[in-house]
Amino acid sequence: MGDEVLIGYSFWGFLGPGIVDTPDGGRSHRRALIDGLRQTGHDIVFLQANRDLDEAGLDLTDRYRWDAGLPDLDALFLEWRWPIPGRNTTPCGRPGHTCDLHRQAELVAHYTERLSTPTILWDKDRRLAPTDPLRRADNVTVCEPALHPSPGAVPLLFPVPDTALDTADPTALAACQRPTPLVYVGNQYDRDDAFDTFFAPAAAQVPHLIAGKWPDTSRWSGLNFVGRIPFLRVAEIHSGALATVLLLPDRYARAGQVTQRIFEAVLAGCAPLLPTTVRGAAGLVPASLRVGDAADVRDRVGWLIEIAGTSEHTTLIGECLHRLDPFRLSTQLDVLDRLLRRAKATRQ
Repeated sequence: MGDEVLIGYSFWGFLGPGIVDTPDGGRSHRRALIDGLRQTGHDIVFLQANRDLDEAGLDLTDRYRWDAGLPDLDALFLEWRWPIPGRNTTPCGRPGHTCDLHRQAELVAHYTERLSTPTILWDKDRRLAPTDPLRRADNVTVCEPALHPSPGAVPLLFPVPDTALDTADPTALAACQRPTPLVYVGNQYDRDDAFDTFFAPAAAQVPHLIAGKWPDTSRWSGLNFVGRIPFLRVAEIHSGALATVLLLPDRYARAGQVTQRIFEAVLAGCAPLLPTTVRGAAGLVPASLRVGDAADVRDRVGWLIEIAGTSEHTTLIGECLHRLDPFRLSTQLDVLDRLLRRAKATRQ
């Protein structure tokens, strides 16, 4: 047997653009990670439903394989799912039911608990309880996309392809026409406080756009919410904007966990304004883009309007690109490759 590892990969989302009515942020990085793992010599079988085919009508079965059973594996990789009342906690077959949580429970029971299969649990949303027994299991490694993860967890950041960073041109990005000074792309989930503190008062003073699922916007009736957008429009919106604010739930900010929005914005030349409340903020964006409140956001947007298209703007975008180095796909693949090969060695 060679060094390759057969990975059973569990995710509830899409490899392609998916559908509009979904909160799957993994579309920005999941396929890059999976293709990277395959290129390093590992094999992958997907263990959840093929939503690309079932819901989006995209047939990827000539390139990837899915298995609804319990195939032999060397390792199990879980993009961790959690209970969502009314969706995956309802009985199978009920209207609106999704079976991601039931399937995950089946996988954990069979592989992690019964067979002691090495398991990598990627807690992308920081939902795994600190007291969960899986954290203490010898065959489980918990990973988090955070600079300062929970005790015992391993940092595994959202990956951006090295080629995307290496070929990005700050001069060309700075030269783009950017008619919208301020945007936010993302959903409301647990972000009301951050939105009130950093975004809403600033947005009330400049042309702006807010895209994503925001079910309750009554307290911000004067702002420009456009609703959910197709995934491919995310890059388009950032490409037409000078700045965005990286709004994070407190549980993310405390751990230094920024979402994929940071590289989605920077690769489009949209400056990411990052609250100083985010742990490790100094390493993620230049000092000129760190903000303490909405007044800072308004000031930075005004400054960006003034420098747009200049050499100063070019330099700023270049600095932002450089600070994305920790997210490089090659770095995340090194982390996973080390974990997977160590896991396989313990089973031989």
